[in-house]
Amino acid sequence: MRRSNRSAERRACTRELLASEEGSASIELLTVGLILLVPLVYLVLALGQIQHAVLGVEGGARHAARAVAQAESHEQGLAAADRAIRVAIDDAGLDADAARVVITCAPVPGACATPRGTVTVRLDATVPLPLAPPGLHLGTGIGVPVSALASQPVSAFGGAP
Repeated sequence: MRRSNRSAERRACTRELLASEEGSASIELLTVGLILLVPLVYLVLALGQIQHAVLGVEGGARHAARAVAQAESHEQGLAAADRAIRVAIDDAGLDADAARVVITCAPVPGACATPRGTVTVRLDATVPLPLAPPGLHLGTGIGVPVSALASQPVSAFGGAP
């Protein structure tokens, strides 16, 4: 009988320990915290990187349009726009070769230095997502496309301030 009493006591003690919630709050906090915190941190990193790239692309398009509109000639304007876009894209942490730039001039498409004309620059790029494995070599990149459009009027007086 002693043996059955001991095993019954052990079972009762084990049930009490399993039913007790002592010490489980820290485990629950760690589990739920990790499940919620890891995606939240990734979301903040991704949104920060996308916002940084959007500001860089928008600044690059704006500065390029201004550089073309204020240049003495069409060729000088395109060279200045290329420099402005490369600096902005590099500062944003994007691949300068992957960016797509379209510069249009109105009313004469091939002469951006036409007085009272308008220069429009469209800049498209793809922001890579943070921590995305680059070795996947998928047909499409893992990223978020961003674009900016900027227009700048050309002065009626040419290069005069």
